[in-house]
Amino acid sequence: MTSSKPNGIRQVPPPPGSKDRPANAYARFIPREELDEFQAWTPGAFGDLGGSPGVHQTQPKPSLRTEPEPAPAPAAPPEPTAEQWAARIEEARAQGYSQGYRDGLEALDAAKRQFAQQVSAQMAQVVAAFDAQTAALDARLADTLVQTAVMLARQVVRSEITQRPELIVQVAQDAVGAVILSARHLRLRLHPADLPLVEQGCADLLQARGVVLQADATLQPGGCVVESDLGQVDARIEARWAQAAAVLGQDTPLDGPELADAATPAEEQPA
Repeated sequence: MTSSKPNGIRQVPPPPGSKDRPANAYARFIPREELDEFQAWTPGAFGDLGGSPGVHQTQPKPSLRTEPEPAPAPAAPPEPTAEQWAARIEEARAQGYSQGYRDGLEALDAAKRQFAQQVSAQMAQVVAAFDAQTAALDARLADTLVQTAVMLARQVVRSEITQRPELIVQVAQDAVGAVILSARHLRLRLHPADLPLVEQGCADLLQARGVVLQADATLQPGGCVVESDLGQVDARIEARWAQAAAVLGQDTPLDGPELADAATPAEEQPA
């Protein structure tokens, strides 16, 4: 239904009781037939940007900011040619060869160092063993030399006692002279074979000290024992020999085997 007025609103009479003041043209209910389009409002109508039919929506104003255009996608690189593939393969082969050569040199140097260390350790062991064997050999040679010298000296002593029995005179004089002058009751014990030699060669000394001679068959020729109230002086040949051998670190007895017999070790002698 349309209205005769331009604004499309039909005038109706005011409600009863309002004669003094006419009613406002808009203070009334609008009939449904006067509305061109109508739709009930719902709470979610404002969230629907698309809007519902018949509802006026405010169009967003165009933005003055211009968005940059997206950059075009890069073009795919061209496929390498056969020559380029060959050059790349040759370059990779050269790099692999250089790296392998370098790694090989490093491995060779490491192997050389390890080998040198092993050889040095083995040589050190060999040198240490050689030094130990040399020291042991030197010790055995020195001991053998001393033993030989002692046995030679023993043979000389035996020979001198046998060939020069008059040496007992000097032995007796030295033994009596070793006794202090305050000693009394001196007695000189000798082998019976040496008694006459001492009586003749030491007569003055024996008389001055009042020494009494006594023959003793248990003593070996060339030795004597002087006894007194203050002690005794052991001048036996075997005692003096033991002292001389002890200085050289030997305990070879005077009555041991001769040099020819001692030269052959007991374990090497035939059974």
